[in-house]
Amino acid sequence: MAANPKEPWFGPRRFGYGSGVPIRWQGWAVLAAYLLVIYLAVQFLAAIFKLALIVVATLILMRVCSQRTVGGWRWRWGGKP
Repeated sequence: MAANPKEPWFGPRRFGYGSGVPIRWQGWAVLAAYLLVIYLAVQFLAAIFKLALIVVATLILMRVCSQRTVGGWRWRWGGKP
């Protein structure tokens, strides 16, 4: 069973800009994979490689989150998401 490519994985933030918490298992999996990459980079890589991997992993996470957030990324003031 394939997931709908437009199905959101993250909820919107109530205040501010960006994504809130994951609302589907795929969002939790992406977040867990990101945290695992960061942990492994910190534990096992030299400083320059560590920084490069963390930057790349963060940019990838931001891209996935921006594409899979309910209503997209926009500034919110606490009203209806």
